[in-house]
Amino acid sequence: MQRRHLLLSAPALAGGCALLEPPAPPSAHAGSQRALALAVPGLAEPVRCWLYEPAGYATQGRPWPLLVFLHGSGERGSELERVAAHGPPRHARAGRSYPWLMCSPQLDAGRRWQPDALHALLGALRQGWHIDATRVLASGLSLGGAGVWDWAAAHPQDLAAIAPVCGYADARTVCAARAVPVRAYHGDADSVVPLAAQQAPVAALQACGGQAELIVYPGVGHDSWTPAYNDPALQPWLLAQVRR
Repeated sequence: MQRRHLLLSAPALAGGCALLEPPAPPSAHAGSQRALALAVPGLAEPVRCWLYEPAGYATQGRPWPLLVFLHGSGERGSELERVAAHGPPRHARAGRSYPWLMCSPQLDAGRRWQPDALHALLGALRQGWHIDATRVLASGLSLGGAGVWDWAAAHPQDLAAIAPVCGYADARTVCAARAVPVRAYHGDADSVVPLAAQQAPVAALQACGGQAELIVYPGVGHDSWTPAYNDPALQPWLLAQVRR
């Protein structure tokens, strides 16, 4: 199957800045993560992203689950290295293995995640990679957490589950995502995105028959992504989800 992407060159990635952290040697069973500029029909510019392929992807002719990771406001811009500062792309760089394909796109400075653009990105990924359409997952932190909430409400048919971290959403819109299970995370000492901003959509989704839970970390501020993406229960929960 032909892949519609361009491999970013090293100078384009560097952007004049050093790596955020030295990558750890990958384990023998780790996948590979590389930088891409992905052509997406309907979008004027290619999408900059990290693309992770799990070990065995190239040799096993089967569809794989896909996780789309959405970064926060501090990682916007044109330097893709920023996206690997936190969460799954950071862990993949350090050698952590994941049992899914993973795309971590980057927003331009000042932009917000748009559900229609994410829907189009998913279409491009499904054209270029072997993806199980019933097991598309999304997670994001802060602005990215809001992005996955909005995506699930606008295009619930795209997603099997979401895991927003220190995110927020309009509680009046989330019932459109009642078929999309949610495992959300937040710190109760978050002064950037107050806990109530995620409690409200979780409660609203539960009230309209959705499956949603909120894991709250006592004494943790905005950086709830560190414990969330190290939660040993998160990966099994995501893998267990299949789109209804």
